[in-house]
Amino acid sequence: MDGLDAHQLTALFRLMSLRIDEARHMLGQLDGAIGDADHGNSMAEGFAAVVRASVQASSRGAGAGDLFAIAADSFLEAVGATTGPLYASAFLSAGQRYRGMQSLRAADIPGLIPAFASGIAARGKASAGDKTMLDVWGPAARAVVDAQAAGSAPLAVLDVALEAAEEGREATRAMTATVGRASRLGQRSLGHVDPGAASAVIIIAALRDGLAVHLGQGAG
Repeated sequence: MDGLDAHQLTALFRLMSLRIDEARHMLGQLDGAIGDADHGNSMAEGFAAVVRASVQASSRGAGAGDLFAIAADSFLEAVGATTGPLYASAFLSAGQRYRGMQSLRAADIPGLIPAFASGIAARGKASAGDKTMLDVWGPAARAVVDAQAAGSAPLAVLDVALEAAEEGREATRAMTATVGRASRLGQRSLGHVDPGAASAVIIIAALRDGLAVHLGQGAG
């Protein structure tokens, strides 16, 4: 089975939500080192809201492509802090890419990563090396584009995207934060993983594992 309808896309969102919720405390600790310790709670609440809204929309007959705009609204309503607008923009960017589609092919799923990266970059105005979630989404998006151009299968594309994401997350340890609350710490932000980068890796890993399960290839 290749295509993902709204119910199956909702299941993918549910896996993201579960993984984020499991990491809530860890993400809070990372954020506590350089921010206000609310990143884990914010992400967990945002993705829980996405799941609730997606369940309701899919039960009303919404197409898979319609869920992204619904997810954007629900995430933003649940999370009013900086993370809310960033992920709302990510979901809206994906919604523009897949607007009107009743189902998404497996080959469409890796494209969520460059769509999210584009939305986050446009909203957040951060650059590579600023020690933000974009230091994960950017490399992962480039890995997707390169792997798709090489003709890789969807799951293989997500494998290389996840590898790039993990490398990006670890690279934030050596970066000095230049935007957001963490920028106030200056050199004291060195040595810490950016919490937004860490949560981005969790989302990408869940995307990969969710597609693997859908394709009957396990979760890695």
